[in-house]
Amino acid sequence: MAKTAILTDSNSGITSKQAEELGVSVLPMPVYINDKLYFEDVTLSQEQFYEFLERGVEVKTSQPSPADVMEKWDELLKEYDEIVHIPMSSGLSSTCENAIVLARDDAYAGKVFVVDNQRISVTMMQSVLDAKALADAGKSGREIQELLEETKFDSSIYISVDTMEYLKKGGRVTAAAAGLATILNIKPVLQIQGGKLDQYAKVRGMKSAKREMIKAMREDFDGRFRHFDEQGKMRLFVAYTKDRTESLSFIEDIKKAFPNADYEIISAPLSLSVSCHIGPGSLAIACSRVLA
Repeated sequence: MAKTAILTDSNSGITSKQAEELGVSVLPMPVYINDKLYFEDVTLSQEQFYEFLERGVEVKTSQPSPADVMEKWDELLKEYDEIVHIPMSSGLSSTCENAIVLARDDAYAGKVFVVDNQRISVTMMQSVLDAKALADAGKSGREIQELLEETKFDSSIYISVDTMEYLKKGGRVTAAAAGLATILNIKPVLQIQGGKLDQYAKVRGMKSAKREMIKAMREDFDGRFRHFDEQGKMRLFVAYTKDRTESLSFIEDIKKAFPNADYEIISAPLSLSVSCHIGPGSLAIACSRVLA
């Protein structure tokens, strides 16, 4: 049986400490602040990131260099026979596509399997946990890759945004729309499915946004995920930007709407690649099918 390494990047929300505990590896995502290079969870903490962001300095997210990716692969292949690499969604970054190209090199062909399952944050974290469990159960790298890609749409994320200021900076909304939203206390609810960030609804106030997100997720569970939920194969998560406090009360609201969720609802910070575009004070509910 081949010895299979599981590799992801910090967009999964898995810290280096957690990765060590789980027996997986994490590539830190690069972040440029005033053109100075930092690495998520290595030379840049969540707290430092939001301090820079709120000061209005120029913040740009990037992707690991080909050299850094291949160096990590080479390091892992000294100990493992093959690698399952789970990068962030191809719909949100070219990170995945670039890794797929690198994996075609003769040095990595048949050894590195790049998974394009179009996920990010806590749903991507679940993919990593699934991959590790499948590898431990004896599945090959190719089998794990195929299974994760076949089930990529068995997940969902709804995000409420506290301010449209960062969406305005990214060109997703106009300055006029952002200004009106501030005046009317409008909170957009965004959706990530299939790797794209789209608008789902607009409501007034964060309480309404939380209700809207829970309602949307409840509809997913009663609809397209009903069969998996009845099998006990669905898991709920909460993700947030900057302040975890709001996420804890949100979990209590979710438990009331999902009384059969007899497992811990994990709360984790959203990755900096997402947070950069939606800003602090954002909150998300997510779900994913459990494969193993």
